Amino acid sequence: MTTVRYVYAVCRPFGAALQSQLTGVAGAPPRLLRHHDLVAVVGHVPEAEFSEDRLRAAETDTEWLAGVARLHQGVVDALTTVTTPLPLRPATVFRDDSAVRLMMELREDELRRSLDRLEGRVEWGVRVFRQEAAEGTAEEAGAGTGEAAAEEAGAGAGAGAAEAGEISARLHKALAERADASHAYPLRPREPGGTGSRNVLNAAYLVPRAHAEEFVEIVDRVRSEEPGILVELSGPSAAYSFATEDG
Repeated sequence: MTTVRYVYAVCRPFGAALQSQLTGVAGAPPRLLRHHDLVAVVGHVPEAEFSEDRLRAAETDTEWLAGVARLHQGVVDALTTVTTPLPLRPATVFRDDSAVRLMMELREDELRRSLDRLEGRVEWGVRVFRQEAAEGTAEEAGAGTGEAAAEEAGAGAGAGAAEAGEISARLHKALAERADASHAYPLRPREPGGTGSRNVLNAAYLVPRAHAEEFVEIVDRVRSEEPGILVELSGPSAAYSFATEDG
């Protein structure tokens, strides 16, 4: 079977061993491919599944892409426990070891700068949602018990739009002050299925590991003090949002 090289990440040489049972895409264990003071973490995958034609066709195969992304993330997460990886996009493939080394040779200065910038830092993601009343709740309350009850039902549903915006802005400012960089993503639309929440903040933060505890405490404080606000925290993870020099 002809194989090609799937590249998960680039990092500095590290002494700790990866998990012995760690497997990646196509069930292949990752291995380290060194070039000067850089290391590419690669796996051997079937060329038939990762040829240019197959990858183009897979752009609309969401199930296949999700499976690859999940395995890719597993390897990068394992790397994050022993070093600071510079993650590559899922399904980054090269013909052979020589092609991977050539990539590192051509991008050597850029890769070193990015690794220096990310060293000792991890990514945290924060999404804030404003709770909203279920459709018709206030109207039904008003019809049955009067205007005061309708106001009470609306107030109990969660923070108003302006208040939620102010809370998320304060939270973002406090988190950004503990981070070396932040990246705002488009707000996620209201989820299907009647979840009754609207996204008001969707951001990633590049946080020094030394500041992680304080960063999480800020999020937890908003969760406990603002009952009308839902806060989702993800991380720590490899710094995907800051992998490029302009990230």
